[in-house]
Amino acid sequence: MSPSDTPYHFIDPVLWRIGPLELRWYGLMYLIGFIGAYFIIRSELKRKQGPIPVEAADDFLFYLILGLLIGARVGYVLIYNFRAYLEAPWEALALWRGGMSFHGGLVGIIVAGFLFMRRWKAPFLALTDIAAVAAPIGLMFGRIGNFINGELYGRVTDLPWGVVFPVAGPDPRHPSQLYEAFLEGPVLFGILWRLRTRVRHTGYLSAAFLVLYGAFRFCLEFLREPDAQLGYFFTWFTMGQLLCLGMIALGAAIFLRTSLGAETRPSQEDRQGSDS
Repeated sequence: MSPSDTPYHFIDPVLWRIGPLELRWYGLMYLIGFIGAYFIIRSELKRKQGPIPVEAADDFLFYLILGLLIGARVGYVLIYNFRAYLEAPWEALALWRGGMSFHGGLVGIIVAGFLFMRRWKAPFLALTDIAAVAAPIGLMFGRIGNFINGELYGRVTDLPWGVVFPVAGPDPRHPSQLYEAFLEGPVLFGILWRLRTRVRHTGYLSAAFLVLYGAFRFCLEFLREPDAQLGYFFTWFTMGQLLCLGMIALGAAIFLRTSLGAETRPSQEDRQGSDS
């Protein structure tokens, strides 16, 4: 493929402007992801008849959104670009410019889940199992938003689908955002959707999400350009990969814990789920 034939990233991250007001694709992708997650959560609460009333789905989602946004932004500021935000702390509030850490968002969701659990006195892992099935919807649209923003691009490639991202120089790069959107979205969702009516132990879906996401992300990080301000750790690995190893370890620990004596779901629920 000649340089003139190489796809060039020219998408305006702003969908429309009216005076000083802007609607950005990035924010719209988050909104679509939240709406999709809401319907998945309601569907699972109806199917499982718990662990909270279906009417509490919007309240549960509110906790998750709040935990996600706060955790993702704080995580990015502290883990990926602390020095820059230390010099201009007001920039930490500019969410519309991107800069969200998935792993920080995960911690935020865990904290929000604990708070919600205490309010409703519901089993924590039963709640996270539902959140795990809904999460890939938001992850997919979030990665599409990253692509539209022209951020988190891949490493240089000579493959025919390489994309030139103007902020990264003239060389074509892996559209790693789209790779992640595919694996973290429909592939991960499809696996968890099938597992949800087959696993019998509370916590299995949460463990599967942590292990699978961590494995997908760990592998794809080899094609993604590391953050310039951090570079590589131990010569080969990025910060994202190190955090994913922690996710995989946590998922494995949850799996072992549930396998060795966690509460088993009632067989009647399993029959209902298989018929849905």
